[in-house]
Amino acid sequence: MSEYLARGISSVGRASGWQPEGQGFESPILHSNLPTYEASVSQRKLYDRKALLAVEYFMNRQVHSSEIAWQNGKVLPRNQLSIDPGDAGFVLGATITEQLRTIGGDLFLPDDHAERLANSLHEVGVHPDETMQSIFSAANQVASHNHRLLTQNKYPTDNDLGVIIFITPGLLAAQNNGLTGKPSVSIHTFPLAYSLWADSYASGINLQCVGIQQVPEECWPITAKVRSRLHYFLAEQEASTSEKGARPLLSHADGRISETSTANVAALYGRTIVTPPDRDALPGVSMLYLKNLAQNAGFHWESRSFKRDELLTADEVFLTSTPWCVLAAVQIDRKPIGKGVPGPVFHELLNAWSENVSLDLVEQARIGKMRQPGS
Repeated sequence: MSEYLARGISSVGRASGWQPEGQGFESPILHSNLPTYEASVSQRKLYDRKALLAVEYFMNRQVHSSEIAWQNGKVLPRNQLSIDPGDAGFVLGATITEQLRTIGGDLFLPDDHAERLANSLHEVGVHPDETMQSIFSAANQVASHNHRLLTQNKYPTDNDLGVIIFITPGLLAAQNNGLTGKPSVSIHTFPLAYSLWADSYASGINLQCVGIQQVPEECWPITAKVRSRLHYFLAEQEASTSEKGARPLLSHADGRISETSTANVAALYGRTIVTPPDRDALPGVSMLYLKNLAQNAGFHWESRSFKRDELLTADEVFLTSTPWCVLAAVQIDRKPIGKGVPGPVFHELLNAWSENVSLDLVEQARIGKMRQPGS
């Protein structure tokens, strides 16, 4: 595991984003001795109570009446978040990212997302100064603050947020007087766009196989979640041209199914659910959650490669993604999957997901869609 994962928070206030570098601390909380984190993020809890108290201390000293963001250890208004045009993340598209959502204002599955982000950074070779602990402590506070603004005079479960963490290598030497910059870490949120999927819980999603292929692992590790996504952009255009509203289904050069532009894919055959292995598709946090639900419900889970023709014979096909959690795919290339509607196992797993998180995902999306502009 890379060195940046092993470092503890040497300056809690600054690492948590509530104290500019170089300023002293007055709170006794900040003079406490925090433990160093020598184990991987998957082995230790990410949230250290003292670090969270430090973040809260500085939050209480600042009055924010609008959305906030976090960048390189500092809190700022969201509309002031920016990336230098000479940053490699902008010039080369070299950006490592993680997207979470909130459930009732709380980060959903933060430990799993932190582990994937740490692995992505390790795979790509970008090492920010901030630890996973400080990054996710900041993400928690940004999300909590912005969710309170979003749901003022409403129930906390009436609306939720998407939470984006993105990390860039920093300024390119060629555009910074020959000097290489330091990695940059940014966090921001946005209200979930329920109108994009609310109806799909009942109707399902149509998929279109496209000529645009998944990026081969010889280019970059498929296990790294990155923002180099021109192939997704082109695939969505191709799918939409073939069938309005359809989502692209990408495969590798040899025909192995990978993923859609926004979701992982799983296929049901009897009581067995099959998903592409990690060498075929980015490991999905939501897919892992679905796996746990399915196994608890008595389904067998299998990870192996498969191609389009086999996928067409599935009883049901599931699509998992952070914003909507799970949807059903009902057609591929205009050919129905099963009966061509979301099936009983999809509804069973969707209901189990809602029960597990104490939130009716379908109802939240329905209400959220009604309240969004243009609905």
